[in-house]
Amino acid sequence: MMGLKITSISVIVILLVTGCYYDTEEEIYPSIECLTLEMSYTNDILPIIEMDCYVCHSAAVNFGNVILEGYGGISNYVADGTLLGVIKHEPGFSPMPKNQAQILQCEIEKIEAWITQGALNN
Repeated sequence: MMGLKITSISVIVILLVTGCYYDTEEEIYPSIECLTLEMSYTNDILPIIEMDCYVCHSAAVNFGNVILEGYGGISNYVADGTLLGVIKHEPGFSPMPKNQAQILQCEIEKIEAWITQGALNN
């Protein structure tokens, strides 16, 4: 009886551990449309930058002397094309996030749409 409990618990643990891996939303739901109309810095862009960029480019961390906190921090990198170049891993730019895969394609499309729409601070 004790052996059965241990075996059952072991099977449950194995199923939980092997069932948990890191999928991205785009891989699980590839047909989800990326909505890029009327992008807002506060509602759409800032959460992406906070999640994907602040780890290295906040005022507290400041890797590479690049601070992306706040609209003022990011606007210079938008104006000179650096932000889009690094997140799209374009030639001539240091790909970001450093030594990692690109951020989600939909996030890139949202940032690009925001820039195309005037990169407003709204």
